[in-house]
Amino acid sequence: MIAAGLQLDIAWEDPEENFPRAERLAAAAAGAGARLVVLPEMFATGFSMDAEKILPFTDRIREFLAGLALKLGVWIVGGFAEPGDPRPRNALSLLDPGGREILRYRKIHPFTLAGEPEVYGAGEEVFTAEVEGVRVTPLICYDLRFPELFRAAAERTDLFAVIANWPERRRRAWNILLRARAIENQAFVLGVNRVGVGGGEPHSGDSTLLDPFGRARDRASRREAVVRGAVDPGEVREARERFGFLGDRRPGVYRKLEEPSRKEE
Repeated sequence: MIAAGLQLDIAWEDPEENFPRAERLAAAAAGAGARLVVLPEMFATGFSMDAEKILPFTDRIREFLAGLALKLGVWIVGGFAEPGDPRPRNALSLLDPGGREILRYRKIHPFTLAGEPEVYGAGEEVFTAEVEGVRVTPLICYDLRFPELFRAAAERTDLFAVIANWPERRRRAWNILLRARAIENQAFVLGVNRVGVGGGEPHSGDSTLLDPFGRARDRASRREAVVRGAVDPGEVREARERFGFLGDRRPGVYRKLEEPSRKEE
């Protein structure tokens, strides 16, 4: 299966400006054979903390994603802010080529440095769906810094799709962490980031598709672009059979190490 990440320059809090940008790149990706098209975190608004302003766009954004999937006949991952109780959520949907939502994921780790936990509530579950024979687990931005999420889903995942608004000043961490998540979980990783300035922060993109050994299949920086490549579950199986690192894990010991130490009476 060909997977593609759309590296967009996102107009701030302006979905109607962003929809044609997303559609143009999505059409190019589909025309080049992509079956899964992945958009950045909050692709239609930017990473805005003004939930009151952007939440009214939620239904329109989801309608756009469903219509785009149907029009192009592809699977799509797209992120948006959604209403929630007691707080809204930073979420994404995976839609099939008929425009039907297959899963919805809520960001488990709101980004403290940006004040995100004060605006958006945290999710509690990780979901995996099969996309034309490829097991796909989507996550959002700051989740990348928490290997526990990836490890929990590793054995049921061929491709981790990480959507982001990751700023340029932390690009070194982005690039290293994407590669680490691919290597340690022996899975493909597609990191899809934005370019341009959003909320006063420059973004360099650095969207990348990595194979199960952490080798880049495609990469782009500092410009709008489509990052694409083949994702083959057979490569994941082969890597894991040849190097049985996941089988050497000792989850029982790890859980014990996390327990508070007990003082002898």
